[in-house]
Amino acid sequence: MDTLVGTPPATSVPTTLRKLYFLRFAFAAVWAALLFATADTLGALTATLLVIYPLFDVACAVVDIRSARTNGQPVRALYANIAFSALTGIGLAVAATSGIPAVLRVWGAWAITAGVVQLVVGAVRRQLGGQWAMIASGGISTLAGASFIAQAGTDGASLTSLAGYAFLGGVFFLVSALRLRGERGR
Repeated sequence: MDTLVGTPPATSVPTTLRKLYFLRFAFAAVWAALLFATADTLGALTATLLVIYPLFDVACAVVDIRSARTNGQPVRALYANIAFSALTGIGLAVAATSGIPAVLRVWGAWAITAGVVQLVVGAVRRQLGGQWAMIASGGISTLAGASFIAQAGTDGASLTSLAGYAFLGGVFFLVSALRLRGERGR
């Protein structure tokens, strides 16, 4: 049964977003721990983790679009997010063969574009509640992306900062999920 279609429109978006945000937090926490444990070398496991993250973002955006479209909300920015994240997955697969600096540049460019999209989506959804965390996360993502690109040009560039970035992003999703829940009860 498709819960996105079977849920009444009045509660579908907040309920779906709350579940999606909790899932994104859990995924980010586990992913960050795994990347942190493997970030010393850019082997097959680390490269796989790097590619999986933006592809998971694509899957989440698809769920988000289905929910938003069912309720007549704008989805254009989410389509842009899907395109950017899919291209990033491909770019990371290629960059992983060139080394950590290349990965940081691709990840940084994605963090900037994803951050801008997150800012736009959060601003459009602010009436749902809990979106201030998404807006803040989008701003931080944009700044972090620039720092990843800058870090790529330094000696000793490392992937550990990506683990911290993902975990912090997950925390913002958790905060939004909890705020959406609070808004629903009011």
